[in-house]
Amino acid sequence: MTTEPTDVPPVRVVIADDQPMIRLGLTMILDNEPDIITVGEAADGQQALDLVRTTSTDVVLLDIRMPGVDGIEATRRIRANPSLEAVRVVVLTTFDDEEYVTQALRAGADAFLLKDTDPATLIAAVHRVHAGGSLIDPAVTAMVLDQWRAWGADQPGGGPGGPSHDGLARLTPREREVLLAVARGGSNLEVAAELGITQTTVKAYVHELLTKLGCTGRSQLVVIAYESGLVVPGTTRTPGGVGQGGPGGA
Repeated sequence: MTTEPTDVPPVRVVIADDQPMIRLGLTMILDNEPDIITVGEAADGQQALDLVRTTSTDVVLLDIRMPGVDGIEATRRIRANPSLEAVRVVVLTTFDDEEYVTQALRAGADAFLLKDTDPATLIAAVHRVHAGGSLIDPAVTAMVLDQWRAWGADQPGGGPGGPSHDGLARLTPREREVLLAVARGGSNLEVAAELGITQTTVKAYVHELLTKLGCTGRSQLVVIAYESGLVVPGTTRTPGGVGQGGPGGA
């Protein structure tokens, strides 16, 4: 199939995993897409950080467990650096990483994917987070929610810097609409179209939601929407009857 020329630059991706074969496989999948290009590979979190700082990276794929600086700490450092605010973080996980998932979520990861995810899901995830959305692989949604509940039970009031369901009561009606749209699978463009507002306004609302709910990333907003019952995992509806996508896209 011939791809029409476009002036839109490709999504620039850095891949970080300590297993060379994993990096090779991910690179082959992504570089086969005309609108995605891998701009670097890293065997640990520090190398990933160095690449992100020097290659104008849009999206970084981070393995959770790597020698030295792991994926969680790398995510934390990216989120703490104002100059890297636009970089989106996709965490690559396995079911054996269950104990680390909450830490990655708290650090501000934008998406969670299993390492053996299919190519189409990987490609869609890269595009979704680049467009301002978040994604939790349906296969790990239950794990994320279970770990989040366990952490919340040990942290009265949500813990320092942790998401707080109490903030939901302070949301304006419009902020709740944006939260629902984000949790149902909307990127900034999709939320803007659904609610009849601009993408700039959506970004402003998301920033306010992150502040009010004590979140460091949009994936945390998704978890709060599930945990509070605003969105029902495993269904195509919200309690108020608003349709939504599967239990992971945001």
